[in-house]
Amino acid sequence: MHSSSSSRFILLGRRLLRGLGVAITGLGLATLALPGLASEPWQRLEAAQSLLGDSEPHTQGLTLDLPHVSEDGSAVALTVSFDGELDEGDYIERVDLFANANPSPEIATFHLSPLSAKPEISTRVRLNETQEVIAIATSHQGERFATAREVRITVSGCLVRAGGEAPDALSNPRVSIASGLAAGEPAEVRTLINHPMETGLREDDDGDTLPRHIIERFSVSIEGDTVFEAELHQSISANPYLRFFLTPEQSGEAEFIWQDDSGETARHVAEIDLS
Repeated sequence: MHSSSSSRFILLGRRLLRGLGVAITGLGLATLALPGLASEPWQRLEAAQSLLGDSEPHTQGLTLDLPHVSEDGSAVALTVSFDGELDEGDYIERVDLFANANPSPEIATFHLSPLSAKPEISTRVRLNETQEVIAIATSHQGERFATAREVRITVSGCLVRAGGEAPDALSNPRVSIASGLAAGEPAEVRTLINHPMETGLREDDDGDTLPRHIIERFSVSIEGDTVFEAELHQSISANPYLRFFLTPEQSGEAEFIWQDDSGETARHVAEIDLS
C-alpha cells in the first residue's frame, strides 16, 4: 500500500513538472514575441510593420545618409540610396521613410519606375527629437530591404514656434535637370518650391496653433506617362526640396506637378533633349 502511494505521488510529480515546463516554454515564446523586445527599429514601429507584414527584409544594400547630430530639427538633410543586388529585370519600385519619434511617423513614400530607376533620393525632413529614421525599400518583384539611422536633435523641428513670414504656398517652382543627357543614362533632377508645410502642431508668435497645410503629392511625367511620384507628409521641411534621377529613353516634355491639401497645384514644364 505504501509503495503504491509513493508511485502515484512520483507520477503526479512528474506530470506537474512536465506541465510547468510547457507553461514556462510557452511564456518564453510569448515573451520573445512581444513587440517591445524586437531587435530592429522597423519591428518596433507599427507603421513600418504594417507595411512589411510577414516579410523579413534584407538588412544589406539600403543606405540612409543623415547627420549624426543636427542643431536644427526643422531641416535635416537626408539621402536614401540602394546599391544592393536584385534579380535581372528587377528594380526598386518604392521607398518609404519613417521617423519613429515624430508625432506622425510617416515622412514620405517615393514611387519609382523603369524611367526613374536609379534609387537615390534626397530631401530635407523635420525631426521632433533624438530618434531613429527608418527606410524600407520594395522592389518590383517584391524583395524588401530595411535600414535605420539614429539622429540626435538639439531643437525640435515639429513643435518649435514659427518665426518670420511664411512663404507663399506653391510659389516659385524650380527644376534643374542635368545637361548632356543620354538615352538610358540616369540624369540628376533637383526640385524646390515655396510652401510653409505647416504640421498643424506649431504655434505662431501669439501662441495660436497654425492650421495644417502641406504639399501631399508630387509627380513627374514624360510625354504623359508618370515616371516618379512622391507622397509627402508633415515631416517634410518647409519649401520642399527633392533630388532624384530620371532615365529617359527619348526626348520629350517633362511635367512636374505639386499638389497641396487645399487642392491647389503648381506646374512646371521642361524639355528633355537627349544627345
